[in-house]
Amino acid sequence: MSATTRYAAMSRRAAMTAAALTAMVALAGCNSGGAGGAAAGDMAMGASEGAKVTVVEYASVTCHVCAAWQAENWEGFKTRYVDTDKVRYVFREIPTPPTEVAIAGFLIARCAGEDKYFDVVHELLASQAEMQGDPRATLFRVGNGAGLSNERIQQCITDEAAIAAADERAKAGFAAGVDGTPTFFVNDVKVITPGSQSGTSLEDLSKAIDAELAKG
Repeated sequence: MSATTRYAAMSRRAAMTAAALTAMVALAGCNSGGAGGAAAGDMAMGASEGAKVTVVEYASVTCHVCAAWQAENWEGFKTRYVDTDKVRYVFREIPTPPTEVAIAGFLIARCAGEDKYFDVVHELLASQAEMQGDPRATLFRVGNGAGLSNERIQQCITDEAAIAAADERAKAGFAAGVDGTPTFFVNDVKVITPGSQSGTSLEDLSKAIDAELAKG
């Protein structure tokens, strides 16, 4: 079976989930909705579970607004709050169109392991222009960079149990009121920046975080 055929097979399998998710999401592009507490499949950085402040981001590796937020704000946010263990940062997956590509990207990130999960997610976000031209090549390149062989990547993106788990995580997000990406919550309260073209501003996010940190 050729690589192209294998990727097509992945797409058909993922499409079962994609069709359901797309019907539920109706995310017109990407914009900014609640969810706190631990959830199955959470991937986190920074302070340990039970921290005074938890920041939850719902995002997709195929969402251009999510990519813009990462490019503009991630390093500042990470340096100020995550690296210092001031907050527990939780990333939750909401696949956006092309949904099958987003799901495949998340499955590859999870197969890479917790220590490389965020490396894969951030590299995919930074590679969206490339991914639009040849998603398969980009997914495999990023997976290879995380130490996964082509065979292992193929196994990851066609794992029906993993695809079903991704479906459940997305449904949980929608049930919590998430209606677009990226969406940020600080201790269960959604933080938005009206009129922003790249999601919640770091200034508004910082105000919400600092207010929670200042509480007795």
